[in-house]
Order: sequence, then structure tokens, then C-alpha cells
Amino acid sequence: SISTLGERINMIRCLLAFLVIVASVGASLATPSRIIILRHGEKADEWKLCGVGQQRAKALAANFLGRDSKNSLFASGEQPAAFYAITLHTLELASPAAESWKLPITLFSVVPEPEKKKELSIKSLNVRTEEAVQALMADPNLNGKTVVMVWEHKHIANAKLEAAFPGQKITLRQLLKLDELKDVPATWPSGNYDYFWIVDFAGGSSTPTGIAMAKQSFAPPFDKLPTNDWDKPNRLKSASGCELKGR
Repeated sequence: SISTLGERINMIRCLLAFLVIVASVGASLATPSRIIILRHGEKADEWKLCGVGQQRAKALAANFLGRDSKNSLFASGEQPAAFYAITLHTLELASPAAESWKLPITLFSVVPEPEKKKELSIKSLNVRTEEAVQALMADPNLNGKTVVMVWEHKHIANAKLEAAFPGQKITLRQLLKLDELKDVPATWPSGNYDYFWIVDFAGGSSTPTGIAMAKQSFAPPFDKLPTNDWDKPNRLKSASGCELKGR
């Protein structure tokens, strides 16, 4: 009958609406259990790492982030679900560790702009950082897993940059709600290449439950890499071939 057909159509509509709600709730709960954030290594220029930064990439794979690393940041039997990167520097740093796991790197790519167009690079980094976090938090394959994000330090945390874009969330500190946690630094110092921010989430919530700051420290043959304390000089020398900001 017509009434029966109409009832069936209404039931189908209700079912579809319910499925959409369930899917949206499921997507909101697709949260990694841990995100390991670190900066790219020491760089030679806007395009590549210097020798020190290249050694840091190898050291991180051998000691913290690679398969069978000596002081793995992953639980026993666990492997990272994904590596995220954004620039050539971050890609270069992440590559040895990701390769050891035979994992691709998810790259939200931004390439350097000429000095006169620096503002374009900043705006691109703003957009791509936001896109990366949106993708990260909506991917059901990452739910309950550990993800490594190798990022540009100003787009991890930088109070001056955040103030320049009021009303926007452009850093990982803002986008991952790290600013809701106590004692999270407002700015990642320019001279620190040697720290992890290890961020934990629980129960599918997009609000972190805590953050630990851990300094990278290496045994030979990587023991000469800078391991300066937070916001202290890294003592890089001009002979290193590295940019000397924050030395």
C-alpha cells in the first residue's frame, strides 16, 4: 500500500541518518593513543640538512625511532602506524627511521619560497599543518596507534607566529590542544633540535591527557651530536656547515 511504502521510505531515511551519525562519531573517536613530535635536524640551507643533521637522522633511527632501536620510544612489540612530515628537512630526518620499518612517509609538502615570497611559505605551512592534523585525527587506521610527526619548529609552537594569525590555529600546539595542558612551552626555541614532545591521548578523545618532553642523548658513534638543554645554546660552529641560529 501507499502508506506502507511511505513508512518504509521514512524508515530508510531514519536508518541512513543514524548511520551518518554513527560514522561521524566513529570518525571523531579515530584518535592515535600517542603522537611523538620532533623537529627536523640541523640544516645546511633551505633545502637540505647539514652533516650534523644527517647524522642526527641516522642516530634517531638507531636509538629511538627505528626498528630494533636501542632506546625505542615504542612499546615492546609495537611499531609506529605512520610517519608524518611537511618539508624537505623533515622528510630527510624521518627517512632512515621510516625506512627501517618499511613504512612510507605521509608528506604534507611545502617547498621553500624565495626570500621575497617568504610569507607564502608561512601561509602554506599554516594550511598544511592544519590539514595534517585533520587527516591524522580522522584516520581510523591510526586509532589507538602511535604516530611520529617530524615538523618545522615554528609550526610546532611559536607564540609570535600564533599572535600574527589571530583567530587561526596554525601550530601543533594549538591544533592538538597542547595549549590546554599545563607547562607546555609557548615557543620551540630555534637552537633546540634535540627534544621529543611525546603526547598521549586516551579513550578516543581529541584532547591530550599529558605530554612528556624528552631530550635526545646518544652513545657512540653519535655522542658528538648537540644535546643542549631546552632553550640553551647548541654550540654549533661555523665549520660544521650548519645554519647557526640558536648556537
